[in-house]
Amino acid sequence: MDFAPSPLARQLHDRLRAFMDRYLLPYNAAWHAAVQAGDYPPPFVEDLKALAREEGLWNLFLPTLRDDEPGTRLSNLDYAPLAETMGRLPWAPEVFNCHAPDTGNVELLHRFAMPAQRAAWLVPLLDGQMRSAFAMSEPDVASSDPTNLQTTVRREGDDLVLNGRKWFITGAAHPHCQLLIVLCRNADADADAADSHQRHSMVLVPADAPGVQIVRNIPVLHHHAPEGHCEIVLQGVRVPADHLLGDWGAGFAMAQARLGPGRVHHCMRTIGQCELALQLATGRALERTAFGKPLAEQANVQEWLAESRIEIDQARLLVLHAAWLLDQGSAADVQQTRAQVAAIKVVAARLQQRVVDRAMQIFGAMGLSPDTPLAAFWTWGRALRLMDGPDEVHLRTVARHELARARAGLGDAAAYFTTPEQLRAPPHLSA
Repeated sequence: MDFAPSPLARQLHDRLRAFMDRYLLPYNAAWHAAVQAGDYPPPFVEDLKALAREEGLWNLFLPTLRDDEPGTRLSNLDYAPLAETMGRLPWAPEVFNCHAPDTGNVELLHRFAMPAQRAAWLVPLLDGQMRSAFAMSEPDVASSDPTNLQTTVRREGDDLVLNGRKWFITGAAHPHCQLLIVLCRNADADADAADSHQRHSMVLVPADAPGVQIVRNIPVLHHHAPEGHCEIVLQGVRVPADHLLGDWGAGFAMAQARLGPGRVHHCMRTIGQCELALQLATGRALERTAFGKPLAEQANVQEWLAESRIEIDQARLLVLHAAWLLDQGSAADVQQTRAQVAAIKVVAARLQQRVVDRAMQIFGAMGLSPDTPLAAFWTWGRALRLMDGPDEVHLRTVARHELARARAGLGDAAAYFTTPEQLRAPPHLSA
């Protein structure tokens, strides 16, 4: 088990860091100023995207990228450190066409789209000419159990008709969002059917289709994301039947297939933000004095910095292991991989809250202000504990995996008990 990146990945990582230092960081203040002025996305982002593509820093996230498609094919393990570096600047992934939720949607289309669907949606996404959103969660049900979803799709002649309400749909407010991939419950599904995981389908819905209404962009802990976490109403939305993605009733399985790499990307971006928070915190601790000595000499501050370093490194190793498991494909234990992907989601979100909270404490009042990225990072960490499923659901997945292993080897650990009988009659070594 080797987590070392390939020579190509190391080279790309060096180029990515140099690109961000040279081109993106100087534009960071301008990006925030433009967004605050309502100019989103800032015009210079397209110029940066073109430059990144010319530099070969494009579509780095897709292990199944074909030779005739734009970008560089990397494994999940090789891409992970690049995602970490991009995460330090939240708007950076779009410059390299490696941003959520499009990465997951590209993976779905890459795996399941028909040729006409690929031409209409996948090609523009790979070229960075449009954005998309994945519409799953709903306000009126516990969306952590996708079998609860109530948005319906019914077949009506040569059309599919959708009705329902979705919310916290990331990316739907982006001006370039042209596609919603909507997870729906089949209106003709038998509610008493044995397999509740075969009652849902995915439909490709143009964002400007009649009946699609973006009700609002929902702030997250009072943080307003310009790309949006939107509430969307689908009222009698009618699309051609060939807008069905994959098979009828296969929506749940397709959604599960989408989640693994996306969670690795999220977690590595989170780790990148934690690294930046720790870097900011150590710099602040060296610069500031309280009670006659630098913060860096205060015992409790030293403990915070040490704990953050240890926890970041632990989390990174766990996420890299998950990326490695995903790269093994059919050779990996599917249940172990699923449990590992669930585990990193819990660990990364909690890590971000702890590390950023410590950094905010070291910064004092400035840590609560928009003068540093810490407040936004903390908000994102708290949101991650619910996004893509709450912690409790992922913990249940990990626990079920452990219990299944225990059932399979029930009694294996009994040899480690020491009974009175064994003490009275210890075994004798044979010659």
